[in-house]
Amino acid sequence: MNHTSFIIAAFAVTALGIVWLVASSYLTMRRSEALADDLRRER
Repeated sequence: MNHTSFIIAAFAVTALGIVWLVASSYLTMRRSEALADDLRRER
């Protein structure tokens, strides 16, 4: 029995998870920086 397809699928799921995590972190960072800039401008 060949397990190659399962291994490829596991790597694909892992890669998609990493891409999602990086994109989510980047967007959250951008949102937080924008809020911090708004707070600085209010002073």
